[in-house]
Amino acid sequence: NYYQLIAIYPSSSPFLTLHAVRQWSNVPFFTVPLARAHGKSFAHRSELRQAKRIVVKLGSAVVTRGDECGLALGRLASIVEQVAVLQNQGREMMIVTSGAVAFGKQRLRHEILLSQSVRQALHSGQNQLKDMSLPVLEARACAAAGQSGLMALYEAMFTQYSTCTAQILVTNLDFHDDQKRRNLNSTLHELLRMNIVPIINTNDAVVPPPEPNSDLQGVNVISIKDNDSLAARLAVEMRADLLIALSDVEGLYDSPPGSDDAKLLDTFYPGDQHSITYGTKSRVGIGGMEAKVKAALWALQGGTSVVIANGTHPKVTGHVITDIVEGKKVGTFFSEVKPAGPTVEQQTEMARSAGRTLASLEPEQRSDIICILADLLTERKDEILSANKNDMEHAVSTGRLSPAMLKRLSLSSSKLNSLSIGLRLIAVSSQDSVGRVLRRTRVANKLELEQITVPIGVLLVIFESRPDCLPQVSALAIASGNALLLKGGKEAANTNRILHELAQEALSIHGDKDAIQLVSTREEVEDLCRLEKMIDLIIPRGSSQLVRDIQRAAKSIPVLGHSEGICHVYVDHEASVDKAIKIIRDSKCDYPAACNAMETLLVHRDLLRTPLFDQIIDMLRTEHVKVHAGPKFASYLTFSPSEVKSLRTEYGDLECCIEVVDSMQEAVDHIHKYGSSHTDVIVTENEDTAEQFLQQLDSACVFWNASSRFADGYRFGLGAEVGISTARIHARGPVGLEGLLTTKWVLRGEGQTAADFSEQGSMTYLHENLPVAQVLPGHRTTS
Repeated sequence: NYYQLIAIYPSSSPFLTLHAVRQWSNVPFFTVPLARAHGKSFAHRSELRQAKRIVVKLGSAVVTRGDECGLALGRLASIVEQVAVLQNQGREMMIVTSGAVAFGKQRLRHEILLSQSVRQALHSGQNQLKDMSLPVLEARACAAAGQSGLMALYEAMFTQYSTCTAQILVTNLDFHDDQKRRNLNSTLHELLRMNIVPIINTNDAVVPPPEPNSDLQGVNVISIKDNDSLAARLAVEMRADLLIALSDVEGLYDSPPGSDDAKLLDTFYPGDQHSITYGTKSRVGIGGMEAKVKAALWALQGGTSVVIANGTHPKVTGHVITDIVEGKKVGTFFSEVKPAGPTVEQQTEMARSAGRTLASLEPEQRSDIICILADLLTERKDEILSANKNDMEHAVSTGRLSPAMLKRLSLSSSKLNSLSIGLRLIAVSSQDSVGRVLRRTRVANKLELEQITVPIGVLLVIFESRPDCLPQVSALAIASGNALLLKGGKEAANTNRILHELAQEALSIHGDKDAIQLVSTREEVEDLCRLEKMIDLIIPRGSSQLVRDIQRAAKSIPVLGHSEGICHVYVDHEASVDKAIKIIRDSKCDYPAACNAMETLLVHRDLLRTPLFDQIIDMLRTEHVKVHAGPKFASYLTFSPSEVKSLRTEYGDLECCIEVVDSMQEAVDHIHKYGSSHTDVIVTENEDTAEQFLQQLDSACVFWNASSRFADGYRFGLGAEVGISTARIHARGPVGLEGLLTTKWVLRGEGQTAADFSEQGSMTYLHENLPVAQVLPGHRTTS
């Protein structure tokens, strides 16, 4: 409890506390720059990282325990830690806090029970204790009894981070007296200058009851009725960049939280108040959401950005404040700048609705859409190449992209022609996709079951640099009847925009334009990965770091892809010289940045110091491939290349590792230990050895006497791919149309019930397989 906490963490003397602050002031902080003059709030969440002066308002529900008597010490400790972290980054932090009444209620109840028990024990004995009742405690008295303890608690907690605090109590009257306002402003500025965190609260021991509708018109006055209005008033008075108002709800909903259709508003704009239906107030406190919104809009008008978020959720309390300051999509962000287009949530809803219509089209109609898109790629190639030229010139001028990334960004006439051919292959395969019957079973007399293919739903594809990915993925989504949300890299913004327009133009022939959406807002990848109620599958296309980041961020959405492409080529002692040289050169040198490029060359021990091995080394030298020696290979050499730091390295460049193995089985074991289950190759003329390798190796793609670069959807005849998956469920390897379909079961009966098949029932199961007859969606099959 509180008393134990103070005993464990005693408050330091004022001298020691200020001394600690001076010590902290000598530490090289990360200084947050003041990016703008105050007077205009931030327009986008991402700009919140620039916030220098921040007010954190803690509502009664945040700091108060569930029994409304005492403080939630765990929540309070995590909030203090976050504020201290931001303070030590060089930001200026202020806290507007509730909690004095609840803490005072706990203390007064304790004292009353103690005094009553003593009195009753003296007069009537212990048998009367059970009849004791507590009087109703007046709020002002509770505030007076609790304020000092609340402040001592904050001081004890902040002391652990060498952060000093100061207490300030105000009432509404203090803001109506110009001299008092100037004094308050001066005091706060001096405290912030000294790197001290002001703890501010209303003086509830003397505050009069709030007067309804007492606010004056204009931005200069707002009545201090509760801590929401107090925080807003202080934020504007102190020219704060950001006000974070923590409550017991996730943010602002368009209708009361908990109602069936309630939607959390990511961003709220002035003028949208008419679209909100407010619910009841919090279990504690006097403000309620309507008061929070009014205060937030007042602060926004005064130039302070506002976020309302949940400060009570056990899974997010420990990082809610820092997440908001980092620009993450937490709570409701108040902004004066309304985007011209729809929000990403609205885009997803539009895509899902249009995607259902797309899935209901006849296969020939979806095929027509893809063929039209293929035609547009060649008919409008000058427009596409012009946009791509602008992207390339900008990328070169900034110098931010590597040569490999520049190559991926570049489009050409030949690339567009290849894309068009690939799309036509997809169009053909789309004839046999959605609604395909996989199996039919007669469960019992006049009770038939079918398993059919259906779209997954809404796909989110995040890709870097490669604009050719957009038409490929669009065609696969159209063929499989899936809605599609696309998030491309900024480096390809112009090219992506024109390619997306072409995709929507093709979709328009059947009125399904909105089924494919391009996210062009400032949405962060992490924010998109939190849309678990709207997105069914995420497919990352880019660097291994991008894939890993998405896999970590998408905790509730399946991710289809691979994080690394550590591909191996094993050269057996019975390998053909010509085949080995050709395959190794192509696997490593054709496109070293590709995920299917060779990263490790495994060589059978018997090949060392043979002409074949010498030719391999000479070829790699000629191709300017930097060689790293594995531990075993290095032990055979007097003068070896640099020893590899890790056998699990994806170089993505003209570099590779060479390691020696004693057998095919050792090669398999090595790949299982250090590989990434992407693509692995054996080069040998021994068919039995090759078959054992192909059967034993557990990778998505396993090749015999062929380059690892064949691991590609287009080269496999899929027309294109959404990516290569190394997962062990659903699709593996290059993922084309089939990988974007799932199944559903359709049962057709005539009134049968499960009870009919019980021991007392009149029916028995038959489970007879029926021949599969392909039908169009919505049509019955015939036996």
